[in-house]
Amino acid sequence: MKKLVREFEFSPEQLDTVRELSRAVGITETTAGILYARGLDTAEKIRVFLHPSEQNYLSPFLMSGMKEAVELIGRAKEEGWRVAVFGDYDADGIGACAVLSRALGAYGIEPYVFVPERAEGYGLTVSSIDRIFDEFLPDLIITVDCGISNKKEVEYIKEQGSYVIVTDHHELPEELPDCILINPKIHDDYPYDNLCGAGVAFKLAQALIGKRANDLVDFAAISTVADSVPLTGENRDIVAEGLKRIERDPRPAFSALLGKTGEITAQTISFTIAPRINAAGRMGDARAALDLFTSENEREIYDLAVRLNAYNMERQKACDELYARVLAEIAEEGPYGNVVMLAGEDWNAGFVGIVAARIAEEFARPALLFVRRGDQLKGSARSIENVNIFDALKGCSAYISEFGGHAQAAGINVSEENFGNLKHALNEYIGSKYAREDFIPVVYISGECTEDFKTIAKELTLLEPCGIGNRRPLFTVEAERVDAAPVKPLSPHLSMKVGGVDFVYFGGAKDLPILKSDLKKHIVFEYNVSHFKGREYVKGFVRTVVYDGMSGKDAELNAFENLLRLLPDTRESEALSSEQLDGFLRERIGSCAYGLLVVVHDRETLAKFPALNGLDTNVFRLSSRSATNAVLFAPDPEYDLSEYREIVVLDGPAALPPTGNARIFSNRDLPDMVGLDDVSCGREELLRVFSALKRKEGEETGMGYAEAARVLQLAEKPAQTVFALAVFEELELISLSDGRLKIFRGKKTELSDSAIYSAVLRLKEGR
Repeated sequence: MKKLVREFEFSPEQLDTVRELSRAVGITETTAGILYARGLDTAEKIRVFLHPSEQNYLSPFLMSGMKEAVELIGRAKEEGWRVAVFGDYDADGIGACAVLSRALGAYGIEPYVFVPERAEGYGLTVSSIDRIFDEFLPDLIITVDCGISNKKEVEYIKEQGSYVIVTDHHELPEELPDCILINPKIHDDYPYDNLCGAGVAFKLAQALIGKRANDLVDFAAISTVADSVPLTGENRDIVAEGLKRIERDPRPAFSALLGKTGEITAQTISFTIAPRINAAGRMGDARAALDLFTSENEREIYDLAVRLNAYNMERQKACDELYARVLAEIAEEGPYGNVVMLAGEDWNAGFVGIVAARIAEEFARPALLFVRRGDQLKGSARSIENVNIFDALKGCSAYISEFGGHAQAAGINVSEENFGNLKHALNEYIGSKYAREDFIPVVYISGECTEDFKTIAKELTLLEPCGIGNRRPLFTVEAERVDAAPVKPLSPHLSMKVGGVDFVYFGGAKDLPILKSDLKKHIVFEYNVSHFKGREYVKGFVRTVVYDGMSGKDAELNAFENLLRLLPDTRESEALSSEQLDGFLRERIGSCAYGLLVVVHDRETLAKFPALNGLDTNVFRLSSRSATNAVLFAPDPEYDLSEYREIVVLDGPAALPPTGNARIFSNRDLPDMVGLDDVSCGREELLRVFSALKRKEGEETGMGYAEAARVLQLAEKPAQTVFALAVFEELELISLSDGRLKIFRGKKTELSDSAIYSAVLRLKEGR
């Protein structure tokens, strides 16, 4: 279950400060509190933050190596040196190449720009260096977005007779290259160390050509967003200025990629331009992205944009296919360690990072995916918020050929013989350094929905650009029953109104039973302000729903419906007594945090098993696919439980959705079916319900038997209606498929033709 955490709690003294800041800046206390909690503790800091601008740029000469780099480049210009720019193949590297090559051109040097393809390896490689010397024979090579971990390769360049300037932003290795280095991570007078590669190139451009470099800020902005560095400090100013330039006067390349997009935000860049630039490198044609960013020919730009769009569609399809294959591997092996680490023979190295990020999010732990190349494996690591994967790899470096990256992402090369050793070492290292709480997905909340939500919503737009390090503030509103409905028939998206706010929940159809039930819940959302035909609209975009799994009574009827749907597929199980099961649960929960699922059909059963104290109770569906030890009340028949290795059913029959290879246990002391006493299999009773249904034909019923039973109110005991509806729909006598009751007359059938009816009858007769 996701954990809601208040982004801030203030002491009385801090509250006084927040109120003073609110008055001084002229903003609500809510907005002032958010900014104060994020380190903006003076009115001046808040004003600067709320009005990002090029006026806030830092002097590039505060950065170590900058003065020496400018002097060497100046010498190169005076003496007519041949200068090469070497960049990475991702959106940051491509943007950095565009910034520096254009800045050098404005400075008076026409550089040779080289970007390797992903298959050639990350960063400087001997083969890439040889190609540059074969094609260009440079006197000076300047790297962008790479090089800080290439001490040996830098020496190789120098041996060929060329000078080297390394500009990079990645974490510093133990041994640095012996050349001019520009990296904000180096301890110097530069007060901000979170620039991306293109951000560093932008600072070098400023040092070379002064304010003329500001014309290149749009490239730096795109790379800053694409590289997921914090949107704080100078990055915020770079992105804000870049977005203004793109919206005011977009380059033909950006217009071609953006299409008819309206408002330009950091999210626009993240979902449109950045993926298409990255797709070129992932599809083995990084040069196309570089050409798009450096060409001035509009026809060529159009053709390249079309190519990148096609690459992006191919990339999406290939990623989905790889994701499915990785899930199958996880299901086979079981996600029961502190890392997910897998390798494939024919996986595409360009996609493993994307899929690893998706796996890390879904399974709530670091994910490392590798591609085999002979006896070497090339991989990408992605991590969760609380686990620093770079430190973990550093702690296990004895088994790694080479690696580099950040706290949340890294590239790794490892030999085949050390693959298993690295996996074991990472599992042990992470297990020893981090507590179980570090793996629980956290949702940070800035406040609750209040009456002045429209004012707050408009004010929060001043926090843009939002992203890493400057997350969009999330709010909650408490609710029980919510009148949610699909935005249109069969849509996966929901609309609802709670606390006076109109909400849209994209992809929320899976949570419709939770929303409609009386479970106590928190709806977590972000405010959105949009404009249409001169009018302003404020809505809440729902991000998640967190509920109390032990509250409410409505869920009991949905639980009964789920059990009825599953009864025909009741599984073989190992029957143990309640006492044996409690001991078994204690042992399993104590020995491993993953792989055990406890299923109940009546939540009161949980009180009989003290071993379960502390485990979250999920309702219908699990809140994540992490395979963390958990309790699931009334599994949804369409949910997949295959990631678990052991499933314990504490009450009722072992009626379960897909369970893969899981070992299943049941309780021989509590075999009865929950709700069975409220159900009659008698023909007369069922006919009575059917006759009542005929009088309700055409009425709206909602989606499902439990909801229909609550709406139609046909029987004294709602469970009887749920049972009848399930049997009748299985026999094709009725349909609720479009949310309305439809009756099919004249069809002859036998009750025994219903698998649900037969299963219930067997259970009742066996009592």
